Amino acid sequence: MKIRGRVWKFGDNIDTDAIIPARYLNTSDEKELAKHVMEDADRDFPSKVKPGDIIIAGKNFGCGSSREHAPIAIKAAGIKAVVAKSFARIFFRNSFNIGLPIFEVPDLIDETKKGDEIEIDMNTGEVINLTTGKKYTTKPIPSFMQELINFGGLVEWTKNRLSKEVIR
Repeated sequence: MKIRGRVWKFGDNIDTDAIIPARYLNTSDEKELAKHVMEDADRDFPSKVKPGDIIIAGKNFGCGSSREHAPIAIKAAGIKAVVAKSFARIFFRNSFNIGLPIFEVPDLIDETKKGDEIEIDMNTGEVINLTTGKKYTTKPIPSFMQELINFGGLVEWTKNRLSKEVIR
């Protein structure tokens, strides 16, 4: 599966409070969370992000508290993937749990501009900056984790799996 989108850039150590500020955690409504995603890092982001866009960032993206709201808000805003130099481990796991694909590509942020278009092949790990033609390689997403993404996350994958077990 390939993911293609326009780039938004963020720096190092973007924590979960910058991704979805704590003042909005009184709701679990995904549409409401999407209205405020990344607003403390870029005030204009929630009003300018478009479905299919991709976030690229520096080191330690998603650090801070372990709130699942952070990847949920990103996905609900229509972001197709997040690419960073590195991720906080709990954010990494939470992202796959809710069906948000993420990729570690250390050089991409330094060689990509906001607004560039990139394409990511989940099967091969190839990342191409379609604006510049530059290619990068990352680890492909294993097939099981691609299943989680395709079903929309671990909960939906589990529901599907259990329904098949009940039918047998």
